[in-house]
Amino acid sequence: MLYDDTDQRAGGKFATADLIGLPWQLVVGPRGIANGEVELKNRASGERVSLSVEDALNRLAQGAA
Repeated sequence: MLYDDTDQRAGGKFATADLIGLPWQLVVGPRGIANGEVELKNRASGERVSLSVEDALNRLAQGAA
């Protein structure tokens, strides 16, 4: 897990994660949190899914199956 708390904009943070080779991105933003959701992205396929925080964490804990 990498928690990026740098002052970069989102695009820069995502580019860094791609360079490192992280297989999953968990995107937490103010609009999603207001709705109780986060976005889980499979870096290899580009598939994005909006899930509750709990469901996203469970999927990641299970290898994001």
